[in-house]
Amino acid sequence: MAVQFQDSFDRKFYYLRLSITDVCNFRCTYCLPDGYKPAQKNSSFLSLDELRRVVAAFADCGTSKVRITGGEPSLRKDFTDIISMISAQEGIEKVAMTTNGYRLAQKAQEWRDAGLTNINVSIDSLDPRMFHQITGENKFHQVMKGLDAAFDAGFSQVKVNAVLLKDLNSGELPAFLRWIKDRPIQLRFIELMQTGEMDSLFDKHHQSGVSIRNHLIANGWGMKVREASDGPAEVYCHPDYLGEIGLIMPYKKDFCHSCNRLRVSALGKLHMCLFGDYGVELRDLLQEDSQETALISRIQGQLSNKKESHFLDQGHTGMTPHLASIGG
Repeated sequence: MAVQFQDSFDRKFYYLRLSITDVCNFRCTYCLPDGYKPAQKNSSFLSLDELRRVVAAFADCGTSKVRITGGEPSLRKDFTDIISMISAQEGIEKVAMTTNGYRLAQKAQEWRDAGLTNINVSIDSLDPRMFHQITGENKFHQVMKGLDAAFDAGFSQVKVNAVLLKDLNSGELPAFLRWIKDRPIQLRFIELMQTGEMDSLFDKHHQSGVSIRNHLIANGWGMKVREASDGPAEVYCHPDYLGEIGLIMPYKKDFCHSCNRLRVSALGKLHMCLFGDYGVELRDLLQEDSQETALISRIQGQLSNKKESHFLDQGHTGMTPHLASIGG
């Protein structure tokens, strides 16, 4: 194995978020309210071979978990092949995906058979009408069938992502808690994050996760210990609940202290941070297997530029125009 990817703050990177497409078929208010529009004309997403070379380089430098993101990753016709390729890579122990769930009912078993180990499904509301309002799609029941299909396929736990939106879904905590009481779901509330094009939405609907954390602690929930390849959520469990609650609060002080992940976009750029101001071109080093040493060297050389924090808590807004562009 090559040297473990590590930055100048001694953070080690066990976790790659790999975007395979920018395209999404939902129109979520906090991400793509006007629907998908290509960021660059005549650009093609990384091929299966290019993706394989990215994953191989990261695996050779200590990465053990790959999360496949988009856009909506299942829109790629070769998505199952991508899962198989990643799961076959030596050193990769977890192959996860983040999905809007619209193809999950039909494909959950196929994806699990291909080597998918973890699923995150975005479900921003348990009210079908509010779900439609937030996502722009009347697909609530279809997504919920997908969740059932994931359990039927043998996934022992499914993570459900809900972006916390004041005056929209912020009053649904009691309903969400009832929902996970007897289901092995890790429900993760994600604070709305300010990107370059949504100041008014942020001002209107941002709500801190601290109120939920305080409610959980007051009602007997305790925080779980993090593992090396875990994402940024603070996870809470309760002896009376089969499900868990995760809180992703990027405005919290020291949120970035435990950062263990890097991102590669669907067009082959390395991003140090979801809110970083630039991407590092990798695609020219993804054309031949023999380029891996140079690829690893370029990635490692850029890690010294990874900042200590995204500085969101100090009012800095990243240059990312919308989260879908680098697999938010």
